[in-house]
Amino acid sequence: MDLRDKVKGRLRLPLIGSPLFIISVPELVIAQCKAGVIGAMPTLNARPVEQLDDWLAEITETLAAHDAANPGRPSAPFAMNLIVHRSNDRLEQDLALCVKHKVPLIISSLGAREEVNQAVHGYGGHVMHDVINQVFAHKAIEKGADGLVLVAAGAGGHAGAQSPFALLQETRTWFDGPIALSGSIAHGRSILAAEAMGADFAYMGTAFIATEEARAVEDYKRMITESGASDIVYTNLITGVHGNYLKPSMRNAGMDPDNLETSDTSQMNFGSDRKKKWKDIWGAGQSVSGIQEILPAARLIERLHAEYGEARRRMAAPSPLLNPNWARVTEPA
Repeated sequence: MDLRDKVKGRLRLPLIGSPLFIISVPELVIAQCKAGVIGAMPTLNARPVEQLDDWLAEITETLAAHDAANPGRPSAPFAMNLIVHRSNDRLEQDLALCVKHKVPLIISSLGAREEVNQAVHGYGGHVMHDVINQVFAHKAIEKGADGLVLVAAGAGGHAGAQSPFALLQETRTWFDGPIALSGSIAHGRSILAAEAMGADFAYMGTAFIATEEARAVEDYKRMITESGASDIVYTNLITGVHGNYLKPSMRNAGMDPDNLETSDTSQMNFGSDRKKKWKDIWGAGQSVSGIQEILPAARLIERLHAEYGEARRRMAAPSPLLNPNWARVTEPA
């Protein structure tokens, strides 16, 4: 079954809350899913690994209870993010727990792995792999991923440098499967814009950092609401992979964000020591300029839904800039 068929009728918005390293926890994922969007979190946020077993049980049981009590408005499916890079020494354990709990959607990152896709397909789950260019996109589909998360310029955390228009347009020339689009999305009209461009889902992370359920310190949440796009720096120094981070957090950590070194990509590390090493360098996308307050996740999604509906109504009307006589032309002159 196509992922789009699996989620049909279970979403309030065509939106995936992107998995936020350190920040996403069951409370946030459950709130997102109950409010009608796909909630996600990295498996590595559960430490030690035994906690992941408990968290997956909590999410699964809580959402099942919600669905039983709300048959006409069931929760959206949830997703887990697996870092499949060779430096992740927990991949095998985390994958086994995802299989045990039959996680509906796996978002894999940093190196597509055929054996991961096969394990997820074995219980009927789906895999979307996040990519920043066509080379990685082709590899992901060739190795059995069901869909793609296109991480374009402006996205928070690990991000690409291509325009979302270019990245999505080129991908749709050869791939007609499920696509989520990431890159500076923090408003309902941006969700609609992603659909209009050809994506099935928008992929939003930064706005969910500034929610009450997110496991981010208050200074981080406040910095999100006080920052603009010019406060974001794009660098590979933090993990060896290029990403977007808040300049003020770098200054607070004793770094000069305007004079950063270039990282040695061979030192890329997603192992068990990563949380402690980089916990004070805060990721965020250029969409921070549209985030002004800290809200419960349900209220944020309610606001996004209203904005999305208004954008749909606006786009249903003809543009006032157009000459209506062109609408009556059916053949070239």
